Amino acid sequence: MRIHAFICTRTRDLSATTQKLVSYLSRCRTEVKLIVGSDSIFKAYTTALEKADPDPEDIIILCHDDIEILLSEDHFLQVLITSLLDPKTGFIGPAGTTELTSRGVWWDQEQWSKGKHRGFVIHGDNLSTGSNPTYYGAYGPVAVLDGLFLAAKARTLNKIDLNKPSYFDGDWDFYDIHYTYAAKRAGLTNKAAPILLMHNSSGELVGRDSWHKNREAFVTKNQANFPITI
Repeated sequence: MRIHAFICTRTRDLSATTQKLVSYLSRCRTEVKLIVGSDSIFKAYTTALEKADPDPEDIIILCHDDIEILLSEDHFLQVLITSLLDPKTGFIGPAGTTELTSRGVWWDQEQWSKGKHRGFVIHGDNLSTGSNPTYYGAYGPVAVLDGLFLAAKARTLNKIDLNKPSYFDGDWDFYDIHYTYAAKRAGLTNKAAPILLMHNSSGELVGRDSWHKNREAFVTKNQANFPITI
């Protein structure tokens, strides 16, 4: 079994965070594929998977380039491998929700207050002086996952379609909900798993018209299926 990581980044002039991430994953026996300057995250992941030609039992990581994994290498590998042992598991990631409403927002505050969320993420760029630990809820099965870090067996990715769905307008947004929901529809169970990481972004959506358009398209396409639950 091999482990692959597909990471989209805008430029070959890598940030310190991205360099640290690549170094960390390499120490974890991971074959890292940096995808530079792609015009679509869907195209990037589809092409990377085709080129990697993985064994069905290989593990594939899809993650942002602005994260820092805070587990020891051995602990990270243990969580990654054991969380994906069950062939009925789809994607794992650090955070998600057990119920996605027709709003199409996995971190919806109303759902959060009802205890529908799972996982833990630290937002910021410095653990000591500039971080905001966000506890969503106990780890466990979820309907969909956030895309800052996703991992699955290659057989799962081969079972769903990584290409951009025809009803999406934007090339970079809502892939995480689309992918993890596709895995759920295929009869697999997604899980929020104890992958402790710090995300340099707070996930600000102001000005991200692409995210809003894809969210609306996803909601319209799946309106008969809401709420999407485990």
